[in-house]
Amino acid sequence: MEIRNKDIDNGHAFDWGKASEDYAKYRDIYPKAFYNKLAELSLGVKGQCALDLGTGTGVIPRNMYGYGAKWIGADISENQIAYAEKLSREANMDIKYIVSSAEDVDFPDETFDVIIACQCFMYFDKSILLPKIHEMLKDNGHFAVLFMAWLPDESEIAKRSEELVLKYNPAWTGGGMQRYKLNKPEWCRDLFEADNMLTFDLPVTFTRESWHGRIKACRGIGASSLSTDEIAAWEKEHVMYMQTVPEVFDILHYITVLDLKKKNGRILFRSRS
Repeated sequence: MEIRNKDIDNGHAFDWGKASEDYAKYRDIYPKAFYNKLAELSLGVKGQCALDLGTGTGVIPRNMYGYGAKWIGADISENQIAYAEKLSREANMDIKYIVSSAEDVDFPDETFDVIIACQCFMYFDKSILLPKIHEMLKDNGHFAVLFMAWLPDESEIAKRSEELVLKYNPAWTGGGMQRYKLNKPEWCRDLFEADNMLTFDLPVTFTRESWHGRIKACRGIGASSLSTDEIAAWEKEHVMYMQTVPEVFDILHYITVLDLKKKNGRILFRSRS
């Protein structure tokens, strides 16, 4: 499913389904400490019904499965969902997946204890989605926006990889991440209250192969509108660069967890930036 957003990649189209094979293999990278933190916050634990929006290949439901929640994953890409179902089936995990944009997800009111959007909230139309999330959550339910990004200013490998992505796809706007202060957003005022706002660093260990695959599966390469020849040219150059770095290395990542608690009752949503 092709997506185009004027605020992302300078309006150039991207399609996560094009990167699904690499995504499934190389983007299941969140450290155990990340999932433990979610469990500590009671996000996706035993006794809960949880929905993962923009689930991709089911990374969050599959890795949180052992904590006991009943999971449903939704994604706009049929190819992403196909891989999510395959990986879950191979792991004997009972996870339901649906092909749907976040804005079109439709469940009865007060279905979920927890709704999560990991690495994808920037793609969604908040004016449509937020009132729907509020309605689908049970009283005192939680909506969590999660994000994890490498820090190129603190890793020469990440910095050089970003430069090579931009060489072939200068429209890509996914690089240059820096730490930022996590504040309660204006848009949640009518619908949610901030229960937890956490930021922390975690190192993620890669091999040359897995880092190359992680970068290839990003929006700037594998999911982009680059031609097959352009992707092959990038891949050749990036593989050559990988030969100059250690076989195993850590890339420091910055993680943000915005854990919002539903304000009970029906509330008129007024869109804010």
